[in-house]
Amino acid sequence: MTIMLVTGGNKGLGRETARRLIKLGHTVYIGSRDAERGRVTAAELGAGLLVLDVTEDASVTAAAEELRRREGRLDVLVNNAGVFEGVIGAAAATHLRAVLDVNVVGLMAVTYAFLPLLQESHAPVIVNVSSSLGSFGVVTDSGRPESHHVTPVYSASKAAVNMLTAQYAKGLPQLRVNAVEPGFSATDLHGMTGQGIQSPEEGAEAIVRYATIGPDGPTGTFADRGAPLPW
Repeated sequence: MTIMLVTGGNKGLGRETARRLIKLGHTVYIGSRDAERGRVTAAELGAGLLVLDVTEDASVTAAAEELRRREGRLDVLVNNAGVFEGVIGAAAATHLRAVLDVNVVGLMAVTYAFLPLLQESHAPVIVNVSSSLGSFGVVTDSGRPESHHVTPVYSASKAAVNMLTAQYAKGLPQLRVNAVEPGFSATDLHGMTGQGIQSPEEGAEAIVRYATIGPDGPTGTFADRGAPLPW
């Protein structure tokens, strides 16, 4: 039985990832900042619930302690919780603090809080949900659509996620640690839908693939559902 945690699991890509992993037979907990929404989603999916606000140290610590009481270990951590901000100009600095708090500091806090539980697993895995908008190689390639978007706040946060992934993969060699670009999906993250935007079901494919790698799987990589991506 594989124990998995998907942060930000009450909606969007997190919810779909949890649904798919449960369908594959895994025991999945969703992390949800909103307790009531989390309870509803967990009941609908057949998931466990951890009330978890990645920006609150006490909440992160309590969630890790609760999972230790319930399961005693964690096999797979999917750091999915995140926010998007497309603001540019002078206001960007103000927004950057809030975005980094969720996308970067929150990811670090959750990773370190649950690391002792991951170390109880025989094949621990971390999947960091990132974005090609945080890839220097992608956003400077004029042939890629990402090169035409100006998203300094969001892109900076995801570039940091990519660097954390590379560093954790080196520093935690007993874990498989990878970053995943799910693709531009129709979710509440940015509120956009329409032509060229994939479904959450499509977006979850790469996340699920890397969440289910074996002990001989890759580590220290960045990829979408089709191929590796440049850092």
